[in-house]
Amino acid sequence: MPIHNEDIAAIFEELANLLEIENANPFRVRAYRNAARTVGGLGKEVSELIAEGKDLTRLPGIGRDLAAKIVEVLETGHVRKLNELHERLPATLEDLMRIPGLGPKRVKLLYVELGIETPAQLAQAARQGRLKSLSGFGAKSERTLLAHIAKRRRSKPRVARGTVIDLAEALVAHLKKANGVSQVVVAGSYRRGQETVRDLDILVTAEPTKGVMERFTGSDQVDEVVSRGRTRSSVILHNGLQVDLRAVSKDSFGAALHYFTGSKAHNIQMRRLAQQRGLKINEYGVFKGDKRVAGKTEASVFRAVGLSLIPPELREGRGEIEAARNKRLPALVSWEDLKGDLHAHTDASDGRASLEDMARAARRRGLKYLAITDHASAVTVAHGLDADRVLRQVETIDELNGRLKGFRVLKGVEVDILEDGRLYLPDSVLGRLDLVIGAVHSGFELPRQKQTDRILKAMDHRYFTLLAHPSGRLLGERDAYEVDMMRVIRHAAERGCYLELDSQPKRLDLDDNYCRIARDEGVMVCIDSDAHSEQGFEHLHLGVAQARRGWLEKRHVLNTRPLRELRALLKRTMV
Repeated sequence: MPIHNEDIAAIFEELANLLEIENANPFRVRAYRNAARTVGGLGKEVSELIAEGKDLTRLPGIGRDLAAKIVEVLETGHVRKLNELHERLPATLEDLMRIPGLGPKRVKLLYVELGIETPAQLAQAARQGRLKSLSGFGAKSERTLLAHIAKRRRSKPRVARGTVIDLAEALVAHLKKANGVSQVVVAGSYRRGQETVRDLDILVTAEPTKGVMERFTGSDQVDEVVSRGRTRSSVILHNGLQVDLRAVSKDSFGAALHYFTGSKAHNIQMRRLAQQRGLKINEYGVFKGDKRVAGKTEASVFRAVGLSLIPPELREGRGEIEAARNKRLPALVSWEDLKGDLHAHTDASDGRASLEDMARAARRRGLKYLAITDHASAVTVAHGLDADRVLRQVETIDELNGRLKGFRVLKGVEVDILEDGRLYLPDSVLGRLDLVIGAVHSGFELPRQKQTDRILKAMDHRYFTLLAHPSGRLLGERDAYEVDMMRVIRHAAERGCYLELDSQPKRLDLDDNYCRIARDEGVMVCIDSDAHSEQGFEHLHLGVAQARRGWLEKRHVLNTRPLRELRALLKRTMV
């Protein structure tokens, strides 16, 4: 079975978690976490790099020992160090760490003090009230954990879309090589750009006799074949994701693509609209009686009911059909509209590349400017900069800008918003910067009113520019903290500052609903990568998809502005 980058990253992440439970050297733990991020963020399979003779130790954060472990995983499918840890610690502890609110330190406490090894044991202990005896746990913690465990049992887990893109693209490339296949598209919530997906729906145009189903079910990604037929098959991949493949005729491809892309609400509204015109829409086409009048392309389906083509990201039944009918569909922002990135980290804090390497990587991707915003943090795990180091970085950026041609590095910082609403750095430092990103990195458990007041106070700071990842959520790992987001958005409008859409696969924060509200309230959104490596800029594509779901146009996005206009907008926030 081939080993992919996400498999290696998962092994390194599990190593880091179990080592942290064992109280291993923090630098060693961090090395595995950095390696997981590096490998998981690569745009090319590690196996291909090795086949090309590339030196893995040239990758950020990968030394000889980690490079050897990568080779070991590729050759054997596992790593001896993890096997040794599993002999000392139950492998089920990793399941506990997938429950929101439980990290390695809390899982260690549960395991050492109460002998809890599985989610089932945790639920039993919570129901019996035994967690309250542990430091940092209480009655509220017990209720919250029980709710999370119940939710996991009720629903098939959704995964972050950004974590399956490489997998989906690999399947598409694999199927395109089948004889007789002319079109391959991943439909469903994946195509609509939803932040999480439960499964993948792939459509192909192919002759059933040409073997596309056999190629699909025989993929090296497949763990279990659920069903196999002439026009439809279903499989479970090694990562647990279900994928369905449907083969349709060329004459019906557009109708099928529309049908299997739109949400239930969108499709119902489209069928009603068709009925009003005496038509019928289904996955085979648009029909007038028994005659098919459209369906070869998606555009023909929309045209048959008097609409222009609605972008996939808008097909949620949230006003897009009315907007299309009234010719008011937004001209959605695109990747090509982005001129720069205002949130990125270097190895001065918790990034994995130098300042100059990050700048050159951003320029290679077609950007015109990049803000370096290393952490200035009261939270030591972020390796935050203090005032002196921020000022030294300002000097380094000035020197670099003197050497770069056709590209500008902006001076910024991602500064902690403290629990009382103050910013971690003094004004004497913040006033030297082009922009200041405020972020909540602790105190997630604060009550709604206190959390909201904390953020509003920070936004009132004279040098505050942009609120980073506004809800604090991590998809599948941590819920958003309690905050009145409507008050935050409206306060941003009054204050004249901006909100971030963080493109990290586990964040995508703001969500699409609040992006649309921000647009309606006149608040500009900044689509940032939050890159921690040279490969991290690729995540901007995810942020753009989220922005499109939020009905954002180019004019609603801060970093679509050319540098001169951007500088004026940044300066406007400094009151």
